[in-house]
Amino acid sequence: MRRVAGILCVVLMIGIAPTMAMTGREVVEKSDNIAKPTTVQSHVVMEIAKGGTTTEKVFTFTSMDGKEGEDKALIAFHKPSRIKLLTHTHKGRDDDQWLKMSSGRVKRISQSSKKKSFVNSHFTYEDISSRDIDDYTYTLLGSEKVAEESCFKVESVRVRGKKVYEKTVLYISEIDWFVRRVDFYQKGKYIKRLENREIKRIDGYLTPHLVVMHHIEKGGETRLTLKKVAFNASMKPTDFRKESLR
Repeated sequence: MRRVAGILCVVLMIGIAPTMAMTGREVVEKSDNIAKPTTVQSHVVMEIAKGGTTTEKVFTFTSMDGKEGEDKALIAFHKPSRIKLLTHTHKGRDDDQWLKMSSGRVKRISQSSKKKSFVNSHFTYEDISSRDIDDYTYTLLGSEKVAEESCFKVESVRVRGKKVYEKTVLYISEIDWFVRRVDFYQKGKYIKRLENREIKRIDGYLTPHLVVMHHIEKGGETRLTLKKVAFNASMKPTDFRKESLR
């Protein structure tokens, strides 16, 4: 959620010819460079729909942008169980993640576990990590509409670090450079689709109030509904220490 938030940018000077001349990398750079808050504090309701039943979980999400891509994020569940996931993002190498389970035990999430489901949802540990654009190559596939809005369609293939997905396809708004949708592929199959919906501007930042991850192969979906959010509150890197999970 954090990587796709940004300020509304009305691009008046880009016509058809300059748009078509852009590369996939340039489109992704535009999206990555839109203004972002330094810190985020949010309250989120997660609804996991599987096999005809829906499970609700509630968590707070806190994040802080660091220097040189050293970002930190903490997800703390309050319902139905109290577990926490701490992520330290690194530029040029894989993220570090630690999970505090309801028993109180803290374990490190290995790189081989990044493809596993997070709290039985349709999100994996990889999905909730941040994204370093230099870890991927990009190909502009053209333009396609998402919810009646024209978007750049960009194929993304990971070339550095452990690969969970064969590729992803990003749909980035041609108006404000905000990611509207992401398609996920494994072993040549289209398996999942993430959609950012109900996008509103809060304190100058575009913010999705509903994020939906659909599982194409297995069916079902996980919905994240934003209830409260605050940007640029005072935080310290020490608020995100591994030791604070204990």
